[in-house]
Amino acid sequence: MYKLLAKLNKLLLPSFTKQGLDLAKAKKWQMAIIAWRYFVTTKALDQ
Repeated sequence: MYKLLAKLNKLLLPSFTKQGLDLAKAKKWQMAIIAWRYFVTTKALDQ
């Protein structure tokens, strides 16, 4: 399930790394997306 979510994240959610976003200046909604992507990615790798 998490591998599917990780693929959907890659397709649908923006990649802030490619945009060069500074985490110190990130807005709360951007931090929420980063946290969600991190959570799903770590769970997908554990399986």
